[in-house]
Amino acid sequence: MAEPARTASTAAKSPLRHEVHRADLPLSCPLPSQAVWNEHPRVYLSIVEDGGRSQCPYCGSIYVLVD
Repeated sequence: MAEPARTASTAAKSPLRHEVHRADLPLSCPLPSQAVWNEHPRVYLSIVEDGGRSQCPYCGSIYVLVD
């Protein structure tokens, strides 16, 4: 069976992994550059204090600090 097409709405609800850099801080989800920037309220994530990995409480997106 074919996998259903991903729309902006379903993409926001499925956990995605994003690599971010210190230059991107402060980190918020969704990122302003994402097509789904208005899918849920903006939440700021404390990725440095979280050990370099944070997860959005709204959509489950995972952010990993790479530098």
